[in-house]
Amino acid sequence: MNSPGRSPAAVPYALPVPREGFQHELDEIEALLQDEARLCQNALGRVIHALGGRDLAGAEVVVAGDHDVDRVYQRVDVEIESLLARQAPVASDLRLSLAMIRVNMHLERIGDQCVNIAKLTRLIGDHPLPADLLAEFARMGAAAGEMIGEAMSSFGARDVARAEALVAADQVINRANHGVARRILELAERTTAHEAGLHAILISRCLERIGDNAVDIGEQTAYLVTGEFREFTDASPGAAL
Repeated sequence: MNSPGRSPAAVPYALPVPREGFQHELDEIEALLQDEARLCQNALGRVIHALGGRDLAGAEVVVAGDHDVDRVYQRVDVEIESLLARQAPVASDLRLSLAMIRVNMHLERIGDQCVNIAKLTRLIGDHPLPADLLAEFARMGAAAGEMIGEAMSSFGARDVARAEALVAADQVINRANHGVARRILELAERTTAHEAGLHAILISRCLERIGDNAVDIGEQTAYLVTGEFREFTDASPGAAL
């Protein structure tokens, strides 16, 4: 009982929620990640369409829409921080919390790469890219979008085999990226549109990075299931593409 004249001591932290409530919170955060991934996929599809059609208004929509990705990113970050502070999860729950932090980070980066492509689309302006390059970007964008979906599906299903299969899809994008660079170098010898060529190389690099981030999400699936972090591919110099 409190002494007369003294106010009750403040509770230093929120009481932990029951186990079923804790699991519900984890499920809600994971659902937010899936929503964030869909926003990224939509942004990628829209920006590739804007690039191919020289649709500057569409590119602006992608830039503005990144605020939606950022809002989900920040909400996930805050929710996980609160959950860790209140619940102090261990074992598989702790692994899930850490994996979701990393997945959230990779999705936010994917959103940023879509914005980068949108800004480059603006910069290209009156220097249209060759039709074959635009077609290649469309193929790369479609492959990267599928990788995002597969990465998140395998994460949700805790399916390591499907997550590892992302490497093969990423290698297709990597080869396309190198092909674009060679194509731009060939064009540079026969055209004065060097600035547009540089923008094309940067766009290709953005798409390649989106694929890499999808693979990184797949690696979090393996971490979540096995408790061990490992890279699916060898990133050392001289490693096979």
